[in-house]
Amino acid sequence: MLSQHERIQTLCEQLKVQAIQGCYADLAETAATNETSYIDYLEEILKAEHAMRQGRSRHTLAKLAGFPAIKTLEDFDFDFATGAPRQRLLDLSGLAFLERKENVILLGPSGTGKTHLAIALGYRVTQSGAKVRFISAADLMLHLESAQRQGRYKEVLRRSVLGLSLLIIDEIGYLPFSDTQANLFFQVIAKRYESGSVILTSNLSFGEWEQAFGGNTALTSAMLDRLLHHAHVIQIRGDSYRLKEKRKAGVLGQQLNAVQIEN
Repeated sequence: MLSQHERIQTLCEQLKVQAIQGCYADLAETAATNETSYIDYLEEILKAEHAMRQGRSRHTLAKLAGFPAIKTLEDFDFDFATGAPRQRLLDLSGLAFLERKENVILLGPSGTGKTHLAIALGYRVTQSGAKVRFISAADLMLHLESAQRQGRYKEVLRRSVLGLSLLIIDEIGYLPFSDTQANLFFQVIAKRYESGSVILTSNLSFGEWEQAFGGNTALTSAMLDRLLHHAHVIQIRGDSYRLKEKRKAGVLGQQLNAVQIEN
């Protein structure tokens, strides 16, 4: 004959309440010691189950976001990246921009931490329980072009672009767009205009974006008009993190010496 503990464990497994399964006994002992009411005890075990499910949901949202790695504002080196406006970025981490459906545009030289900051803000959004997608500009265009060829464009646009609280597009201008890609990108921005936030990173100034979008002045102007209407533009200055790490390891100095010897 099964003991009461075994019966409770079996019921918890059948009901898929893992947190209650793991904590009910300890909470029951605490409740008995503190002479807690049955209602209070019930609330505590339900809170434990809810907390576990929320944690599992946040983990799933972060995984589905497609971050290349998990980055946070807490591990961003503001002491090195002196050109990154700490207070403005901390204010953005409160996620009011998301509620107001505003955009964040991170501009600056390669290696200064733009992608780190974009991921950090995106990760914060997943931990609030909202859907995020992180993708490079080049990969987004390949994804949409493929969907267009397969007759799935509207479906993919709805799921991968519109059905998100936040869309993060990394490395605008890293590779120039064809005319078709420039038009697809414009459609993404136009569809999300005032309906959902976008975070963009780019090493190009706005004056150089026209080159990245096939020299299409009208399209670039219309796109920037929508992007910047409700936007926080963060200009980051400073040295490259990657070069910093190479200098620290002594690799950069060795490479420069080798070049000098060859010359």
